[in-house]
Amino acid sequence: MADSKPGMRKPVFIKVDQLRPGTSGHTLTVKVVSSKMVLQKGRPDGSQARQMRIAECLVGDETGVVIFTARNEQVDLMKPDTTIILRNAKIDMFKGSMRLAVDKWGRVEVTDPADFMVKEDSNLSLVEYELVNIVEE
Repeated sequence: MADSKPGMRKPVFIKVDQLRPGTSGHTLTVKVVSSKMVLQKGRPDGSQARQMRIAECLVGDETGVVIFTARNEQVDLMKPDTTIILRNAKIDMFKGSMRLAVDKWGRVEVTDPADFMVKEDSNLSLVEYELVNIVEE
């Protein structure tokens, strides 16, 4: 154990059905089911300075699927049937439903094709959560 760097923990991979609202620091291996561009704005000259792209991608594993919001260069990686590792992903809430996202503290990387079948009939982003304020008596 002498060669392990302090502060570097081996990531614990979780499954899609373990995602919960308001949580972060997730590492998962998912397959891209579909990807659709929802926002593309930038200068016509193609300069990268102000370009912004957002795609909503349906990603999942054998336990279910969730919408992953890909931003900018992440969009290029999200091709259908690609297997992706999302590192340090977080759950954003959008209109009461969960969206998976990776910000600048995380990483999206393409990996070897996974051998699982995506369970597309269990979409966690279709579950609506209501924000409930718990009053302590």
